[in-house]
Amino acid sequence: MNKNLNELSKFLSYILRHQPESIGIHLDSDGWVNIEYLVEQANKHNQFLTKEILYQIVETSDKKRFTISENGLEIRAAQGHSTKQVNINHIESTPPEYLYHGTASRFIESIKKEGLISGQRHYVHLSRDQQTAGAVGQRHGKPVVIKIKALLMYQQGYKFYLSDNGVWLVKNVPGEFLIFD
Repeated sequence: MNKNLNELSKFLSYILRHQPESIGIHLDSDGWVNIEYLVEQANKHNQFLTKEILYQIVETSDKKRFTISENGLEIRAAQGHSTKQVNINHIESTPPEYLYHGTASRFIESIKKEGLISGQRHYVHLSRDQQTAGAVGQRHGKPVVIKIKALLMYQQGYKFYLSDNGVWLVKNVPGEFLIFD
């Protein structure tokens, strides 16, 4: 993705996950917004965006952060919302035996005390593989990958969801389900 598309992708993540009101849009409870309206509002706020550019961002995003509706008229962020406007009705799924969470080493002591908490977001994000989790952790500092006893959690009543882009979601992960290597 070229630099301009990358910057627009970050803008879309900010708008569709955290601050839709900053450009005067409202997301429905599943996070959807009309594409034409989003483009119009983005341009009013000095973000040059067209439907074609938006589709290119969606198609070339390695993280598949965005989903276009089946009718092609709406877009949403796949996961990672902190805005109260959104409460996506994810479908509960049975996780694999282990999932992984990438973080920075400076957070490990806090995580050992509190477990993994969603903080400002609706869910804790987990990866199916260590490599992806490591890449996530690297964005925040010296990366550390934590192994999660996901299936055991699920068997004990914790609900797991699989987002549109393959990220596993759970409300929190208590310390007893964390494995630090």
